[in-house]
Amino acid sequence: MKLSGHTVLITGGATGIGRAFAERFLKAGSKVIVCGRRETRLQEFKEQFPEAATYSCDLTEASERGALFEWVMKNHPDLDVLVNNAGIQQRFNILKADAMNEWDYFNMEIRSNIEAPFHLAMLFAPHLAEKKEAAIINVTSGLAFTPMAIAPIYSATKAALHSFTMSLRLQLSQTAVEVIEVAPPAVNTDLGGVGLHTFGANVDEFADSIFAGLEEGKLEFGFGTSARALRLSRDEIDETCKAMYERMKSSIE
Repeated sequence: MKLSGHTVLITGGATGIGRAFAERFLKAGSKVIVCGRRETRLQEFKEQFPEAATYSCDLTEASERGALFEWVMKNHPDLDVLVNNAGIQQRFNILKADAMNEWDYFNMEIRSNIEAPFHLAMLFAPHLAEKKEAAIINVTSGLAFTPMAIAPIYSATKAALHSFTMSLRLQLSQTAVEVIEVAPPAVNTDLGGVGLHTFGANVDEFADSIFAGLEEGKLEFGFGTSARALRLSRDEIDETCKAMYERMKSSIE
């Protein structure tokens, strides 16, 4: 896809991977709107990039997703790229989880990682389909293909988003909307908590690779270990998941 001349909405765009994407779209000459829950992070982003637009909302709430859609249609009707990037990762031991009294905590991950991108894609798709050039970019994860058992809901939600993206691509194939899936590996961001991903890929190196892939017209791709995960056999997936669990299970015991 062409990187310049777009108006791009990026969920979770003030930090981490979303911020790296926002910076690169701005540098390429596109207009950028970032949304997120934390006002302070949005303000910090706006101070550094005053040309960008920001919008504060909680995407786990359907009403706020609807309000975001209406605000964008009113204020930025030229929007032609949606980046579903926002997400939550929770690591827990199922045998120790208080699913009776704390289901809202666990369900937050489902609402953020499944409901929000599904709903936003469905809201914006008819608008984007009227454009001569448009895209929906869904950020999934290498864990959509090789689940990390200590983050069972996160892995499952990303697998669901991968499946949804495949269906969305087929349904929009007769329109000008490119449906793109980006599946990151572990990236050194604060996803799941500060310090959990310091071993991960450098966020700038990851983002540079992804934007090179976008320019090449790729529709589904990862980086490093996640690029390999997209094409593993079932036996290789089982072996990888087991090895990952054995290596990390002590963190939830």
